[in-house]
Amino acid sequence: MPNRALLTALAKAFLAGEPAVEQVTARASLVLGISPLAGSPRWLPPLARRFVNAFPPGKIRPRHRDVVEFFLQAPAFRRRKLAIETWLTEPPRMQPVAAAQSWPIPPIETAGALADWLQLTIGELEWLADLKGLSRNYHLRVLSKPSGAIRLIEAPKPRLKELQRKILAEILEKIPPHPAVHGFLKRHSIQTFVAPHVSQRVVLKMDLEDFFPSISGPRVQALFRTMGYPEAVADLLGGICTTVAPREYGLYSRPHLPQGAPTSPALANLCAYRVDCRLTGLAKSAGAVYTRYADDLAFSGGEEFERCVERFSTHVAAILHDDGFAVHHRKTRIMRQSVRQHLAGLVANKRINIRRSDFDRLKATLTNCIRQGPESQNREAHPHFRLHLQGKVAFVESIHPAKGKRLRALFEQISRQ
Repeated sequence: MPNRALLTALAKAFLAGEPAVEQVTARASLVLGISPLAGSPRWLPPLARRFVNAFPPGKIRPRHRDVVEFFLQAPAFRRRKLAIETWLTEPPRMQPVAAAQSWPIPPIETAGALADWLQLTIGELEWLADLKGLSRNYHLRVLSKPSGAIRLIEAPKPRLKELQRKILAEILEKIPPHPAVHGFLKRHSIQTFVAPHVSQRVVLKMDLEDFFPSISGPRVQALFRTMGYPEAVADLLGGICTTVAPREYGLYSRPHLPQGAPTSPALANLCAYRVDCRLTGLAKSAGAVYTRYADDLAFSGGEEFERCVERFSTHVAAILHDDGFAVHHRKTRIMRQSVRQHLAGLVANKRINIRRSDFDRLKATLTNCIRQGPESQNREAHPHFRLHLQGKVAFVESIHPAKGKRLRALFEQISRQ
């Protein structure tokens, strides 16, 4: 078996240019010191062909270590004495997949160029990317779930948050999301998420479990390579946008998207693009429509969909598992027209509406604020309770203007006190 240096040199040659059999063969021949006049050895073109088939053009560019592993599995190297004659030193360059070639993102081809773009030194960039997983750049806050599990809120410190906002504005927001996605997007809301499912014969609601921590650091780095960024740049960008919590936090102790970083919602949507495509196709084949708002998935349709909805939910769970996501099965609901069809806190039976219990609760709170004063109702110690109430009233107005008008009248009485 050839030594590691030779495998490294050949991997660089295979990745240095166009992933076509002739070009890969020519670059590898140059590394091995084989003259074009002599012709390439008989084993090299088949190896190049297997490489192109394993990592086809138009797909995400493989990591250097993936190509070395490919060589280690290839029989072509066994019992062969090979030597390095030339090291290819072609500078790294942007190599986006076909779909990404029109995305208006900044070309950043080296770690130094990334540091300049972020206005950092190389040392500062490596510290903030935290590829060693020391978790020094986040504030942690633990929340308890009703199930007894925890949710870890990881808020980036100010300098890191500033970099993440730049990446969000100048890279991530330039990439079109899947049409089924409605969460964390401008001009989208829970209303646009629910609207396609109004007045449907049956609605299927499913939830993803541990949505943000289930998206791993390598998956985020692979997304940046899909955009075309060379491996070293993609790894650093991924490091800036992911984190590792201490070991005692279980699932959060591996590189993952932090719930609390400004980049995480956009990255979660983009990393779920493939599964959104698959679920859209599955829904279409069953006569249904599909939308997603963060970790909430909704499917709906008529008689054709109603006949297969139980089996359909099993197929959805299988697709999600195949793409690295898990279904929160206890939250799966099949809702026919005879029951309240609710999604993301809204009712969808005949029109988008507020749940009666939510309306009554807010109305009672406003009435008690008038009678007893606002502070008597501020049980969760909101620092700006009046603004908090005003936001709730505005939300109801956006969903159901008539009900919102009644709540607004009550709120104005509080405002005048």
